[in-house]
Amino acid sequence: MKNLTIIIPAYNNLNHLKNCYASIQRNAPELNVIFIDDGSSDGSYEWLLQQVNSNVKVYRSPSRVGHTVLYDVGIEMATTEFVGILHADMIIGPNYIENMLKHAKDGVVVCGTRVEPPLHPPGNEKIIMNFGIDFDSLNISEFEKFVVDCQSLEGYKNKTSNSMFAPWIISKSDFLKCGGHDHIFAPFPYEDSDIFQRWILNGLKLIQSRDAFVYHLTCRGHRWTKDIKVDDDYYKQSELLARREYIRKWKSWISNDDNGHPVIFDRYKTTLKLVNFNDVGFLYHAEPWFDFITTDNKQLENQYIKKEHSKYQNIADKFNPDINLDDVVLTFDFKSFIPEHFSFINEFQKVIATVDVGAYEHEIFRILVKKKENRTDLLNKVYHKQKIVLI
Repeated sequence: MKNLTIIIPAYNNLNHLKNCYASIQRNAPELNVIFIDDGSSDGSYEWLLQQVNSNVKVYRSPSRVGHTVLYDVGIEMATTEFVGILHADMIIGPNYIENMLKHAKDGVVVCGTRVEPPLHPPGNEKIIMNFGIDFDSLNISEFEKFVVDCQSLEGYKNKTSNSMFAPWIISKSDFLKCGGHDHIFAPFPYEDSDIFQRWILNGLKLIQSRDAFVYHLTCRGHRWTKDIKVDDDYYKQSELLARREYIRKWKSWISNDDNGHPVIFDRYKTTLKLVNFNDVGFLYHAEPWFDFITTDNKQLENQYIKKEHSKYQNIADKFNPDINLDDVVLTFDFKSFIPEHFSFINEFQKVIATVDVGAYEHEIFRILVKKKENRTDLLNKVYHKQKIVLI
C-alpha cells in the first residue's frame, strides 16, 4: 500500500467522510490518503485535521472549486507510483486495496466494483444491494460479510471486466502524461467520461477488478446535498454548463456499452449554414453540436455571441465570416425547421460516419462532405488547467 495514494475531495460531507475514513482504517490502515476539503462550512476541515498522521494529509481550498480540479491537485501532490480517487460517499470493503493493486501497472487503469442501493438503474458493471441509503443507516458489517462471501465466488475472485467508473487507480506517470482532468468541466460533472475517453485515445487499457468492492451511496458529494434523489440548484447549473462544454468538445453525447465501457464516436469538423434564419433561441440548442455556424442574420448572431460563454472555445470564433468551409457542411432553410429535426442535428456526427465524400439530402437538410477526416484523436491533447492555492 505504500506505493498508492488515494485522493478524496469533499464539500460539506462530514458525516460521509467519517464513514469513508473509518472503512479505510479498518481495511487499509497503511494506505496513503490525501483529503482535500473544498471550502466546506460544516466542520469537515477541522475534523480532518484531527486525522492527520504519517500517511494521512489534509489540505483545503479557500473556496469551492469542485472535485474536477481537486482530483488533479491531490494527484500532483502525491509522491507514490500509483494514485487513485475515492468519493466521500464511498466505503471500501475488505481487501479492496490489495485487489486493485494486483492489476495495477503502467498502461492500465483499474476501477473498483460498486455496490449500490437501488437508487439508480442497474448495470452489468455494478451490484444493486441495499446496505443502507444514507450515512446513518449503513449496515457496514453486512456489507463487509457480503464482500468476503463474493470474493470467494468463481465469478468474482481474481476476475476482471472492461467496465470503467470511479473509484479507480492509475500510475501517476500515466495520469500526468494524459493531462489529467479537463478543467472546462469544473466544478463538475462529466469530467470522468471525458478523461476515460482520453485515456483510451492515449492507448491505456481500462479494466475493472471484480473482487475490489466499494459501497457507494451515490451523488452525496455534489448533487443530493439535502434530500436524496433531489438535485440542488448549484448542481443543476453546473451540470447544464458542463453538458454544453462536453458536446462542444466531443460533438456527441456520452455512451457506454452494456458493461459500462466508454464508446467513442468519430468526430468530424462541421459547419452549420442557416438560410432565412430568424430565431436566436435555436442557436442555444444547436451551437454546441457544430464547429462553425454561418447565418444570413448577423444581428441575431451578435446577440447570441454577447450572451453565450464557453470555457472550451471563443464563441465568436465559431461565427467568423472568414472561415474556410471545409470538411462537412450542413445547410437548411430555417423556414422549414420544426423541433423534430433536432434529433437529426444531435446525431449528425454519426450520420457522417456512414457516408462517403459527396453531396446528400435528407428531409430539409443538404449535406456536403468535402473531406472526411476523423479528428477524434486530437481530443486527447485538449485540456485546460487552472491554478488553485491551497491552505
